[in-house]
Amino acid sequence: MALTLGRKPGEKIYIVDTQGRQIEIEVVKREEKLSNYTQLRISAPQEFQIVRGEIYSGSSSN
Repeated sequence: MALTLGRKPGEKIYIVDTQGRQIEIEVVKREEKLSNYTQLRISAPQEFQIVRGEIYSGSSSN
């Protein structure tokens, strides 16, 4: 499943699993010096691993 959204700074997206645990993703305001990047703030329970895509190997042992 895939979902493509446009979000403005301060707006949030929630991902909720079947047990009611949620991951909150918030678009944060970009600083001038980082204008080429979109910054995200991700809040999740400790059971979830948050791994950047360029280092993710697909295994659960990261």
